[in-house]
Amino acid sequence: MNLTALLGFIAGTLTTLSFVPQVHKAWRSKRCHDLSWGMLITFSGGVVLWLIYGLRLWAAPIIMANAVTLALLVTIGILKAQYRDEDRAAQEERADTVETRVR
Repeated sequence: MNLTALLGFIAGTLTTLSFVPQVHKAWRSKRCHDLSWGMLITFSGGVVLWLIYGLRLWAAPIIMANAVTLALLVTIGILKAQYRDEDRAAQEERADTVETRVR
């Protein structure tokens, strides 16, 4: 493996691993209200384009990093959709608490 490919794998691993704590936190807390759909969809679109770019170049570091990142983003999206009702209930509960304190 040449230095360029090694750098690509290291960079891809680091950027991909940055999503693991977010997936873990969302899964454990069952809350995703602080993640915007706009960011998730836009970022996922960029990752898909990077994946296509990597496939066209047949560049393993780009393909692997973006395939794993896309899987993590899909997981976050599924968790966000799954926990939507729980997030809404938590927001309503906080609003009731604030309203009670104001009175």
